[in-house]
Amino acid sequence: MSLKDQITEDMKTAMRAKDSERLGTIRLLLAALKQKEVDERVVLDDAMVVAIVDKLIKQRKDSIEAFVKAERQELADKEASEMKVLQAYLPQRMSADEVLVEVKAIVAELGASGPGDMGKVMGVVKTRLAGKAEMSAVSAAVKTALSS
Repeated sequence: MSLKDQITEDMKTAMRAKDSERLGTIRLLLAALKQKEVDERVVLDDAMVVAIVDKLIKQRKDSIEAFVKAERQELADKEASEMKVLQAYLPQRMSADEVLVEVKAIVAELGASGPGDMGKVMGVVKTRLAGKAEMSAVSAAVKTALSS
């Protein structure tokens, strides 16, 4: 079963259970998926779905930060609960050490050296580690690997 099908099934389950918070978040996710399909006229595969989920989670993190600064804890809590629902659709994340090992292997494979090759390395790393690791951690690992 594809990830998109799983999300649809989870929506049906949430409807049956009358879990309005979970249902709202899943509907929001499905709307984002449908929007991507319509805009780009593509059928989403699991990697594209994970990328969209990642983007939505990043938006939630930014919103939580803004709400906390504005002292709107109830809104921050709502965003945090949505983020928790969305995180269930991400694959298991890699640890910082695993990311660094993977990045060093890619740097060696490409023969990259120095900060000038960061764009070339990041292009390959993004495709291989999409959804498996947070890109801010990956970027830091690439900088570390290229500076050593």
